Amino acid sequence: MMDLTEQKAAARKAAFARRKAAHEAGLSGSASFLSEVIAGYRGVPLSGYMPIRTEISPLPAMAEAAAYGPVGLPVIQGAGLPLKFSRWEPGCAMIKGPFGAEIPAREDFITPEIMIVPLVAFDRRGGRLGYGGGFYDRTLEILRANGPVLAIGFAYAAQEAEGLPLEATDQPLDMIVTEQGVLSF
Repeated sequence: MMDLTEQKAAARKAAFARRKAAHEAGLSGSASFLSEVIAGYRGVPLSGYMPIRTEISPLPAMAEAAAYGPVGLPVIQGAGLPLKFSRWEPGCAMIKGPFGAEIPAREDFITPEIMIVPLVAFDRRGGRLGYGGGFYDRTLEILRANGPVLAIGFAYAAQEAEGLPLEATDQPLDMIVTEQGVLSF
């Protein structure tokens, strides 16, 4: 019988393979549903992410949102710490951050009320399997303790899984957006 760590590793491996296949299929219009969701919250501070490896790209939706209000990108402060979010605009100067994701060169931190969250796998109950560092879980827990935060998982539909190995510290998502539609919880 596998322990939870082994179960998560196996689930990640399978999900990475599904995500890679979806990414290589070049699904067009991937961010259109995300843009529609975000349009209903114009001006509300939000965080997105710079896609790495085979992650689905939220950049078109983030660029639209930046025309109406602040958009931030996650900045890793260190192991075991929550994320901070530095203001991003299309075309702003960027530098390499931890794990290869680009971050704004100029630090100008915001507090998001909407978070577009990358993931490895998701389920239909709002469960999310990330990379294993716990950064988004810690950050969501802190932000939610201070007020409402809408956590939107953004992924390819192929990243859906059943029976994800989740822990009590794993923060649920409020919504999942894929290239095929929107799931709300």
